Amino acid sequence: QVRLVESGGGLVQPGGSLRLSCAASGSIFSINAMAWYRQAPGKEREFVALITWSGGNTNYADSVQGRFTLSRNSAKNTVDLQMNSLRPEDTAVYYCHATIRGLRYWGEGTLVTVSS
Repeated sequence: QVRLVESGGGLVQPGGSLRLSCAASGSIFSINAMAWYRQAPGKEREFVALITWSGGNTNYADSVQGRFTLSRNSAKNTVDLQMNSLRPEDTAVYYCHATIRGLRYWGEGTLVTVSS
C-alpha cells in the first residue's frame, strides 16, 4: 500500500507564495516520477508539474512555468512545490501524484486559495 500525504495549502494574497509538500510512504520500491495536479471549482483536473526520480528532470505546465518550482528529496521520498507570484486563477485543490512501478497513486489533496 502506498500513501501520499500533502501539506502546506492555505489562503494567500495575490502575488504571495506558498510551499506545498508531499510525502510518500508504504510499499515504495521504485518511484518513477512524482507530480502535482490541480482542480479548480467547476473544472477538470489539470497537470501542474512533474519531476523524474532518477534524474530529477522537471516539466511544468505553461501556466505555472517560471513561477512554480518542483524539487525532490530522494532519501525522504518527498517533493516540494514552491509557488511564487500566485494568482487568483491558481486557486484549486492541489493533488500529489506518484508513478511507482507503472502504477499511479493520488493523495487526497490540499486546498490553495489565492484571494485578497
